[in-house]
Amino acid sequence: MSDAIKGVLAMVATCVTWGLSGIYYAELNHIPPLEVLAHRTIWSCAFFVIVILATGRVDKVREAVASPRTMALLFITALLISANWFGFIFAIQNGQAMEASLGYYIFPLVAVAIGFVVLGERFGRAQAIAIVIAALAVLILTVGLGVPPWIALVLSGTFGFYGLIKKQLAVGPVTSTFLEVSLILPLALIYLGGGVFAYDLRDMLLLMASGVLTGGPLIGFAYAARRLNYATLGLVQYVNPTLQFSVAVFVFGEAFTRWHGIAFPMIWGALALYSYAVWRQDRAARKTSMA
Repeated sequence: MSDAIKGVLAMVATCVTWGLSGIYYAELNHIPPLEVLAHRTIWSCAFFVIVILATGRVDKVREAVASPRTMALLFITALLISANWFGFIFAIQNGQAMEASLGYYIFPLVAVAIGFVVLGERFGRAQAIAIVIAALAVLILTVGLGVPPWIALVLSGTFGFYGLIKKQLAVGPVTSTFLEVSLILPLALIYLGGGVFAYDLRDMLLLMASGVLTGGPLIGFAYAARRLNYATLGLVQYVNPTLQFSVAVFVFGEAFTRWHGIAFPMIWGALALYSYAVWRQDRAARKTSMA
């Protein structure tokens, strides 16, 4: 089996796990989202401790900790990813899984917009049109539903800025995520106080499993990223919000209004246009490198 096929399989497995994770978090609806987030932080940290020790990354952790700039940036990314995790858990527990899926659909376009504003990056006409279409779709939802899709905007925005900062760090995804959850760990422990194990066996096992559910896909993503080109990686990632959307409609029975019926096809069209543009750029770059 070629590395490319292994990468695609790893990425599909990762996105399927992310896409179906809403079903898992729905099983914890009776526990406040901040408590779920605190446990996700604790058990993710425990999971990554095992991974760091098993893969010999202790020296990489020491190198990162020795850099005040790196740790300062990681503290910011820790806050951003915690806000992102909380937003997703909150959405699932409050019947807004469809809006969460919208956030992950528009994330690539938000990331491009952030790169333009913050880094001065430039993009082609097709990508510009895709961003405008996505913005119009969000506007239509805002007018039609009478309120902006705040959860979608928070999820895409926090993840967009998270990626922006992570691009400036010479720290691998496993090491950096371990340090992020480690930095937030004291807050999680303080929030829970002495109630870390104050649940019945079923809930305790589900909460502990959040560490694997968080860390496992990240390792799969890192594995895939080393074996796939950017365009393929980006295209496969749409499996995640597509499954989230399907779960929201067919499992949770959330209402799909006419406004959603207008906005979502616009988003899908914008993503198709954006993905085509990225694919062409990636193809042209590979031809140039082979010349």
